[in-house]
Amino acid sequence: MDKGLHFMFCVITTMLLLRESSQTGEKNDQKILAEAKSGFVLYGGPEESLPTLTVTTILEDPYVMVRSAELEGYCIDLLKALATMLRFSYRVKVVGDGQYGAVASSGNWTGMIGEILRREADIAVAPLTVTSAREEVVSFTTPFLQTGIGILLRKDTVSQEMSFFHFLAPFSKETWTGLLFAYVLTCFCLFLVARLSPCEWNEPKNEENHFTFLNSLWFGAGALALQGVTPRPKALSVRVIAAVWWLFTITLLAAYIANFTALLSSGTEQLPIQTFEDLVKQRKLEFGTLDGSSTFYFFKNSKNPIHQMIYEYMDKRRDRVLVKTYQEAVQRVMESNYAFIGESISQDLAAARHCNLIRAPEVIGARGFGIATTQASPWTKKLSIAVLKLRESGDLDYLRNKWWESSCLHKSSDRWSPLQPQALGGLFLTLGIGLALGVIAAVLELSHRSRRAAGHAKKSCCSVFTEEMCTRLRIKENTRQSQETSGRANA
Repeated sequence: MDKGLHFMFCVITTMLLLRESSQTGEKNDQKILAEAKSGFVLYGGPEESLPTLTVTTILEDPYVMVRSAELEGYCIDLLKALATMLRFSYRVKVVGDGQYGAVASSGNWTGMIGEILRREADIAVAPLTVTSAREEVVSFTTPFLQTGIGILLRKDTVSQEMSFFHFLAPFSKETWTGLLFAYVLTCFCLFLVARLSPCEWNEPKNEENHFTFLNSLWFGAGALALQGVTPRPKALSVRVIAAVWWLFTITLLAAYIANFTALLSSGTEQLPIQTFEDLVKQRKLEFGTLDGSSTFYFFKNSKNPIHQMIYEYMDKRRDRVLVKTYQEAVQRVMESNYAFIGESISQDLAAARHCNLIRAPEVIGARGFGIATTQASPWTKKLSIAVLKLRESGDLDYLRNKWWESSCLHKSSDRWSPLQPQALGGLFLTLGIGLALGVIAAVLELSHRSRRAAGHAKKSCCSVFTEEMCTRLRIKENTRQSQETSGRANA
């Protein structure tokens, strides 16, 4: 009994300690966030001689996050590396209004840009896009990350039902066109070579040629279905073309089956929304971006008609489609029929962290994230040089791999696509060479026969060769003339 009471006492004590530890951690997280917003989170060495910079930033995963009672993320690691290289300490504060920086209706700047202009912060280390409007009021260092503007979607909102002709999807339209052309050309070469070769058609005036054009088309179609059909080739030249066509069809069928299997296993077709033009044309999804962000002003200032349509759409529905934070945008994409237009590098992270999200292929407006400083600040050039050194040493790539690593990253990048003609270029080239060899072999067979016939008839080889060619290529006309001549003689 005493042992049972002692055991229950230990269990209850342990649970209370764990609960207290959890509450302490939450309080510490809230405390560190409150301190960051007030500007009292101090980092750096204990040396008082080091200059102290006030750094403004914004909470955004994975750049700056509150975890384990302290700030961490890509930008925090970058800031630590810069402080070590340039020998300064720093105090981090989260931007008060939660904005990146845009011109308000009053003419004043908001967000991190506004805090730098008001001297509330010395530098801004955050996913802050370098734009011409911002460059006019503050200075930027060399970009530490390159990005662009992309479209973030939820997979089930863009998936479409399998079409009636879904079986054509494994090959692109160009590949199907090339295949049709190769089929017709091969059948024509079979028809031509079977007429020219004396080994296939010895006596044009008395013998029927089984390789008519229709029979040649049937022979080629039978090979595509891996079925043996008649007529069977006799001449070496015709067999060369047939063998090359068989090799072509076997390889092509293997590629089709493999790609069709990959298509079925992927469970989806190619995204119907590939570009911003596709986004504008559809009516199923609403789309928007961060309010006051550089992405919004990119579409506002763009002269591209598609970009103007996107801006007009977002401006007219500002209260409904514009979001305040990146986290709100990702949550809205996951929970509703909404497409988010924003920085592609951040969208790649969202697609890696949330396996039901995907980024459309098109990326526009190449840009970079830079560190903002006050104009004429002595730190601008120092920070730019330090960023370049970190890039040359590979430290920036290390930080990118560290904070963008995710279990869903390989799944989001594994996208199926139709087989393009370039992938089968060698196969089409082999077919072309085989057709050329078959035609050359037929001409050689016919010339050999013409040489022998010229010796017996004591005529020139060229004249006999020409007569043979005319006889074989104009057999219907010659037969009609002979029938008319015989009819007149009988009359």
